[in-house]
Amino acid sequence: MGPTNVALVKLFRADQNLRVAQERYETAARSVRILERKVNDLTTRLNTFQQTLREQQTKAATLDLDLKTREAHIEKLRTQQQQAKTHKEYQAFLTEINTEKVDRNKIEEDAIGALEVVERTQGEVKTLQGQLGEEQKRLADVKGQLGGKLSELQVEIDQLKPARDEAYAAVPPRALKEFERLAERFEGEAMSPLEKPDRRTEEYVCGACQMALVVDVYNRLHSRDDLVMCTSCGRLLYIPEDLPPEVAVNKAKEVREPREKKASKGKGVGAAINRQSSAEDVVNSVTIEEDPAPAPDSSATESSGGETPAQP
Repeated sequence: MGPTNVALVKLFRADQNLRVAQERYETAARSVRILERKVNDLTTRLNTFQQTLREQQTKAATLDLDLKTREAHIEKLRTQQQQAKTHKEYQAFLTEINTEKVDRNKIEEDAIGALEVVERTQGEVKTLQGQLGEEQKRLADVKGQLGGKLSELQVEIDQLKPARDEAYAAVPPRALKEFERLAERFEGEAMSPLEKPDRRTEEYVCGACQMALVVDVYNRLHSRDDLVMCTSCGRLLYIPEDLPPEVAVNKAKEVREPREKKASKGKGVGAAINRQSSAEDVVNSVTIEEDPAPAPDSSATESSGGETPAQP
């Protein structure tokens, strides 16, 4: 791969390492954050109920003071009534006393209702205080258990950040912009390795979406420095370490020679034998046996003086 793709792969791996470490930290800290959120919610609710309770107590105290004031006024009117000199004055005091009693009774009902509200709110405040105390205790215990682990994970994150920053700075701006766009879209999975499901065929797939790719994708990544994307998911493609050219590209198969040709090579024969001349040689090499000559007639022998003719 070209320098741009090599830099992208280095950034991708450094970014993945950092994301994994951050994910481990987030997983470990999640329980702490959940408990902190509960404690904060309970604290907020408790503060709200405590403020409401104070307002209700103030209202109840005001009603109680008003009730006592009216009762004192009624007692004063009764004293004045006893000192009335005429029947008319007596009846006037009586009417005023009855009016004050009606108002006092209404205020008394309101005061009783206010006290009931105060009691309910006090119960809710007490319940919230108990829940808050329990959650605060749990939070302290979890922090005590995870404090060391979170510190170790934070140290790991701090150690991985420089490598990621260095790899980030080595990528050209155009490729970096594309990488950041895809990393945001796929939650860090901006790149995908080539995969070759069957090592016997020239076929490749995207390692992320498993969709088939064009045949020349390996050659483009190996011999050029272009940004090659999966036509299906859109991720940037790269060649993994376990897919070198000798594995990714199939070699042409050797043509097997006939056994006869191999045998002739072993004997050192340079040219093929002419089938016609070979046939003639075979015919000429055959010896034809002739039939024997017929035996001589005895009468002829006798007429010639008894001599046997010479054999040819």
